[in-house]
Amino acid sequence: MATYTLDFERPLLELEKQIEELKRLPGSDTRVLEGQLATLRIEIYRNLTPMQRVQVARHPRRPYPLDYVNTVFTDFVELHGDRLYRDDPAIVGGWARLDGISVMVIGHQKGRDTKDNLYRNFGMAHPEGYRKAMRLMRLAAKFGAPVITLVDTPGAYPGLGAEERGQAEAIASSLIEMASLQTPIITAVIGEGGSGGALAVGLADRVLMLENSVYSVISPEGCAAILWKDASQRERAAEALKITAQDLLNLGVIDEIIPEPPGGAHSDPEAAAAALGDALQRHLGQLRKLRTDKLLKRREEKYLSMGALTEK
Repeated sequence: MATYTLDFERPLLELEKQIEELKRLPGSDTRVLEGQLATLRIEIYRNLTPMQRVQVARHPRRPYPLDYVNTVFTDFVELHGDRLYRDDPAIVGGWARLDGISVMVIGHQKGRDTKDNLYRNFGMAHPEGYRKAMRLMRLAAKFGAPVITLVDTPGAYPGLGAEERGQAEAIASSLIEMASLQTPIITAVIGEGGSGGALAVGLADRVLMLENSVYSVISPEGCAAILWKDASQRERAAEALKITAQDLLNLGVIDEIIPEPPGGAHSDPEAAAAALGDALQRHLGQLRKLRTDKLLKRREEKYLSMGALTEK
């Protein structure tokens, strides 16, 4: 894929060009510039604005669920179809092993190019996608296997056909299904966590977020267009929405932030996969020790406590 540079990454691109030019000269030493490049990359990514994190979360080279399936998991066997209408390529799922433990992995899948994005519908699932996810969750619970969901979607597809086939009902049913599923559930937001389309597979015992992922009820552009009738107010909207991993950890919506390599997950996919894998294994080990009744009770308490008013 061609190089894709975000606006705030341009200083990095200039330094990289200088290093490449210097390497062509005989006897040149690029260690000083390479040190400056590493320091600058860390500094830039440490101080990203909420909207800049949205840009990183949407980066076209950022790892998607099928990328993590090949790095974090082993023995993946994809399962297709909702047994009601059709298969939805925007949702992928199937059996896999995580550190030798059988799990059901489910995630939103975007495309890498125009053709693939059209096939995957840009990661925006139809009702049959969520119904496929529910079918796989029930299958996992039947065999006592944990469920791991990887969230990366702008939102559920809002098209006429999707609405005719019951998009809202599919999302609501998925939430009910996950609330009472008698097996551990872990969700990791790996890119965009957009609205009900993300939440539909995101009700879990543990909710994790990669450092530069975002999770919100609406996109910053959509929020700006509604509130101020001006999509260019997206920076203001992104700040107000509290969509970053740190914001959501402070609010108690998520349980852990998974650090990304300097420059984002797209700069070093293997390091990002290692960090995600370690976090999933740790949380899965903790959840598997719980009895089912205690697991469900904690899940209930987790979501009932969100937004609860307390008197001092």
